[in-house]
Amino acid sequence: MSRAFVKEVDEQWLHDISPSIDALVNYLTRENNDIRVYERNRYVDSIKKNEIHEMSNGLSYTLDEDHKWMVVGSL
Repeated sequence: MSRAFVKEVDEQWLHDISPSIDALVNYLTRENNDIRVYERNRYVDSIKKNEIHEMSNGLSYTLDEDHKWMVVGSL
């Protein structure tokens, strides 16, 4: 089989994504079979003082102290 027909898998994890909302939206959209994921709401957590992004996929995301994306509630 020709290598031209073999797709190389560029596996990427949430914590590898650039710390921007655009990068998060692009990553989540790819993970959602290219069905667009968008930000529904954004607010600041009153206790930890970090920005929370509620997304249309039903999950909320934030940046940790190392500026890596994580799902809220997976602390």
